[in-house]
Amino acid sequence: MRLEFHTLDVFTDQRFGGNSLAVVLAADALDTPVMQSIAREFNLSETVFVLKAENPAHSARLRIFTPLAELPFAGHPTVGTAVLLAGLRAPAGEHERDAIVVLEQGIGRVRVGVRLRAAEAPFAEFDAPRLPQPLADPSTVERIAAALGLLPTEIGFENHRPSAFSSGNSCIFVPVSSLEAISKAEIVAGHWGEAFPKGSAMGAFLYCRQTVHAGAAFHARMFAPDVGVPEDPATGSAVVGLAGVVHRFDDLPDGHHKRVVEQGLEMGRPSRIVLSMDIEAGKLHGVRIGGHAVRVASGHLEV
Repeated sequence: MRLEFHTLDVFTDQRFGGNSLAVVLAADALDTPVMQSIAREFNLSETVFVLKAENPAHSARLRIFTPLAELPFAGHPTVGTAVLLAGLRAPAGEHERDAIVVLEQGIGRVRVGVRLRAAEAPFAEFDAPRLPQPLADPSTVERIAAALGLLPTEIGFENHRPSAFSSGNSCIFVPVSSLEAISKAEIVAGHWGEAFPKGSAMGAFLYCRQTVHAGAAFHARMFAPDVGVPEDPATGSAVVGLAGVVHRFDDLPDGHHKRVVEQGLEMGRPSRIVLSMDIEAGKLHGVRIGGHAVRVASGHLEV
């Protein structure tokens, strides 16, 4: 069997930055073990398999795999696949186009708006299919610090403390005091399981207020070794959860709020994730995640 695939760099407008994604088209004939094997072969944070939509009004059904596990939902696969499908399905020679792509995922339907322009990288923004829900507080600061190779005094800033949210994928959010501290964080295998028990969350999302780029509100890193991703260059699903963190600790007024999250700089894969939040009557009413994506390569798999 010969299947077409494409790779994209997502949450960046430059090739060889952001988070790499592999997308395998017309993958309906593949079973789960084969999909998982292909994801291990690509060895990227995620590989997407595009299937026929169950609802003919939708664009496609997606199955998303890390090298070790299938996910019900993920951010950079949503943005990258939507950009790819919108580009492939655009009429020949049409370079100025807005499109709506509706993707069926394990979490449900995800609606994505795509903007295609001749002079710039495509941009996509999706409505979070599930608002972040708080989970039980994570482990102690001392255990979290030990698992990340940091001092307990380097965990937390202002009123921010470690928290956990689920928005399809659960994540533990770790505020870090400074850029210097977050840059030296690492997985300490001997302490990881104590702070982040396997199955309790997809991984640990570290964030701080200090940023490298003036336009960013947060600098972030994501460690998810239990799903085969030691460090992720850009994590859109975690940034959905970050909306819950910001709403809890930053006391935002009603209205529309936008925050840019920079990630991947320590990996040499700079990424820019745009988080939009709507607050109504003091409650988080809507969350959207946006970013650019650029195509890098295409080819065929022999399966």
